[in-house]
Amino acid sequence: MACPDMTIKTLTGRLLYLSFALCVVDCRPNVLFIVVDDLRPSLGCYGYPNVVTPNIDQLASHSMMFTNAFSQQALCGPSRTAFLLSRRPETTKKFDNVESYWRKFPGNFTTLPQHFKENGYHTVSVGKIFHPGSLSGRTDDYPYSWSEVPYHPSTEQFRDAKVCKGPGSELYCNIVCPVKVSEQPQGTLPDIQSAQYAMQFLRNRSQNGDKEQAPFFLAVGFHKPHIPLKYPEEYRKLYPLSEIHLAKDHTLPKGMPSVAWNPWEDLRRRDDVKRLNTSFPYGPVPKHFQLLMRQSYYAATTYMDDLLGQVLSTLDELGLANNTIISFIGDHGWSLGEHQEWSKFSNFEVAVRVPLIVYIPGQKEPSGKLFPYINPFDASSAEMQNSAVFSRKSIVTMTQKQMFNSAIQKDSIHVKATNALVELVDLFPTLSELAGLPVPQICPQNSSLISFCSEGVSFCPIIKNAWLSTMPNQVNWKTAVFSQYPRPSVEPQENSDQPHLKDIKIMGYSMRTPQYRYTEWVKYLKKRFVQDWSVVYARELYDHDTDPLEDNNLADDPRFSALVTMLSSLLRAGWRNALPHNKTVMLL
Repeated sequence: MACPDMTIKTLTGRLLYLSFALCVVDCRPNVLFIVVDDLRPSLGCYGYPNVVTPNIDQLASHSMMFTNAFSQQALCGPSRTAFLLSRRPETTKKFDNVESYWRKFPGNFTTLPQHFKENGYHTVSVGKIFHPGSLSGRTDDYPYSWSEVPYHPSTEQFRDAKVCKGPGSELYCNIVCPVKVSEQPQGTLPDIQSAQYAMQFLRNRSQNGDKEQAPFFLAVGFHKPHIPLKYPEEYRKLYPLSEIHLAKDHTLPKGMPSVAWNPWEDLRRRDDVKRLNTSFPYGPVPKHFQLLMRQSYYAATTYMDDLLGQVLSTLDELGLANNTIISFIGDHGWSLGEHQEWSKFSNFEVAVRVPLIVYIPGQKEPSGKLFPYINPFDASSAEMQNSAVFSRKSIVTMTQKQMFNSAIQKDSIHVKATNALVELVDLFPTLSELAGLPVPQICPQNSSLISFCSEGVSFCPIIKNAWLSTMPNQVNWKTAVFSQYPRPSVEPQENSDQPHLKDIKIMGYSMRTPQYRYTEWVKYLKKRFVQDWSVVYARELYDHDTDPLEDNNLADDPRFSALVTMLSSLLRAGWRNALPHNKTVMLL
């Protein structure tokens, strides 16, 4: 039986379509699961200044965009383990990138792709999805999660090779590394190879008759803009250095506790950063080099956007877009000089807030195309980007609330955005519900012997509410979301950014509510994997209504003592207490 044509533009129509299609196995929706490494919301559709991301913006214009989405830890391995298992770091016991496989300890937990595989999907991993190495059993969790051996680009082996131009005729291992692709080992780059592999998979599906095969769950992981910022040099031309500015809050905040500081050791190991001779632990990085890093981060983001656009246009051209759910996420954020910090490794908003975009099939454009490829170098691309979503304004002059309202103002051109608080652990139950698969129930307190459960909750009610209602509206939803980060000491030291489990002595627990970010740094008993709330080394409190960049720590101000007491109680009550148990919140 052929799948029905999807032309209804409301979510009701889309979900009715999916419900009908699920009655016929061959019509179950495909899933394209896109994960981008170290991607903060430096995207046109999120209101960032002059960042050229026309293909992501085009995806957002047909999708649901979440402006308040957060990872559970600002480090690749723990974050990916958390959202692929829908269990938080406190449950997975994974706080670094080098510890053991979760199936050996703490439990043989079902993963997101495994759930789809066990329900008849052909699951494929391309690029970086699970964190490679010991955290995923040195197999990317194959064959549990994947129908095929996961694909890794052959040029990944050269990630930290000395291929970057610098002083003299020598080549270096730099953080700022625009390159000529033809001069690189094998004449290509990892993300180019991943995009090509994903597109070939889609073409093969089409040639073999997609409707006659099991639905696919295709996970594509792009490395950029993860450091080193190695990308084709032509993308840097889109960002003249004269138009790059420092982060608005590029100095050390006075009220920041020392335990909160990330000394960005991963940058200090690069040849070009070594030449700067910045003092440990606070630096700062010279202003001219700050601009170079910001320029290259944006250029690397546009490079990734270009490749993503090619994958999406292939999906569209092959007639697969109208039966494919697409989710687009960053695994965590990245600091670009805010608070005088670089990289991730913290609980600040800039480190844990991520882009999250979800496309639900069910609409056709007059042109017949949903995702035509947009070349970022075409003069028309910038115009299309501005008209397709909403004009980009400087992040340093816009609060998240203003950005959200900016998106809503363009609602007539399909943009749907929500400021609801969501977490990456919510993806597992959400995608399960959208695809009509069994939705995992909330895990009990001790879930070590339970393979299939979730520590997130499906945000389908948020999507339905946004598509079916006008703003403002009320919805029964979470009142807070949670992140955490470990430290080996109160004062910064060389392993403060990525302490191994054996060195962890402090855990920073952070809670984001609609108005506040509240964090406590407490004693952590690593052998028992428990916190000691009686020993608090530092507290942080930021009011996002007045201080969206988190520069003014109010925790020690006597005027806010009652608020600190209340937020501390909520933080310690944990994520279960913040779930939508008949709690109605206002969404702007």
